[in-house]
Amino acid sequence: MPKLSNKIDFAIILRVRNANPNGDPLNGNRPRTDYSGLGEITDVCLKRKIRDRLMERYQALPEAEKSGQAVVVQADDRKLDEAKSLRERTDPVLAKEKDRTKVVKLACTTWFDVRAFGHLLAYKETKKKPNDEKEGDTGVSIGIRGPVTIQSAFSKEPVSVTSTQITKSVSGEGDGSKRGSDTMGMKHRVDNSVYVTFGSMNPQLAERTGFSDADAETIKGLLPKLFENDASSARPEGSMEVMNVIWWKHTSKAGQYSSAKVHRSLEVKADGSYTLTSLAGLKPEEINGF
Repeated sequence: MPKLSNKIDFAIILRVRNANPNGDPLNGNRPRTDYSGLGEITDVCLKRKIRDRLMERYQALPEAEKSGQAVVVQADDRKLDEAKSLRERTDPVLAKEKDRTKVVKLACTTWFDVRAFGHLLAYKETKKKPNDEKEGDTGVSIGIRGPVTIQSAFSKEPVSVTSTQITKSVSGEGDGSKRGSDTMGMKHRVDNSVYVTFGSMNPQLAERTGFSDADAETIKGLLPKLFENDASSARPEGSMEVMNVIWWKHTSKAGQYSSAKVHRSLEVKADGSYTLTSLAGLKPEEINGF
C-alpha cells in the first residue's frame, strides 16, 4: 500500500453547549480548564473519539474490506470482542512472531490506530537467563511512533462552568416498594464555548508504520462527525458539534511550511467564525461539520 505522500496539517473548530466535554476525575469531574480559565479537551480524549468513529466504520465495512481496519485500543463499553486487556487482544495476533521488526510490522498492518497514533506493545520475548543455559520468557516493551499527532483543544475564551446539585434514589433491596436513601451528587457543564485543536500527519514516520494516503482520507472523513454516536448524560445529543475542519495538504513530504506557521494562519474568534492567512502554494480545504 502506498505510504503517505505529502505532509498534512489540520484544525478542528468545535462548539460546546451545555455539556461537559472532558471531565477531570481529580477535580470532581468538572470540565477541564487551564490556569487562565480556558476550557480544555485533552488529546487523549480526542483520539478516543477518533478511535470510536473508526470502530463504527469497521463494523459497517464488508467483511472483505476489514483487513487492516481494526482498532486495538477499545473502550470497555464499546469493545467488539471479549478481550479483558490489550494483551489479550494483541497476543493471538503477535505471539507467533519472534522477531521484533516483524512484530511491529504485523501490528501496524493489523490495527489502524497503531499505524496512525503509534502504540506501546507489551511483548513476551524468549531469552537465555544469565548464568543459566535454560531459556526463559522476559517481558519487553516495543514502542511504535505514529505519524498522526493531535493537540489538546482549548476554548477561545475562559469558559463559564455551571454546577448543579443532584440527588438520586435507588431501591436495591426487597420488592422495590421501599425507597432507598438519597445520594447527593454534582453535575457540571460548559454553558457555551468554541474550542480549537490542531493536528499533523508526518510522512517520514508514516514510512515506518505504513500509514497511507487512504488512511489519511479515512481520518479526514471522520473528523467532521467526531461526536456522532457519542451522546451521554454529560454530553446530550447535539451539545457537541464540529463546526469546521481545515485541511492543509502540502506538496511534498517535508512540507512548504512548518506546522506552527500553518496553524498560526488560522485565526478563530469566540463566536466560531474564522479567517485564514494566505500561504503561497498551500491552499487549505474547508470542510463543514455534519
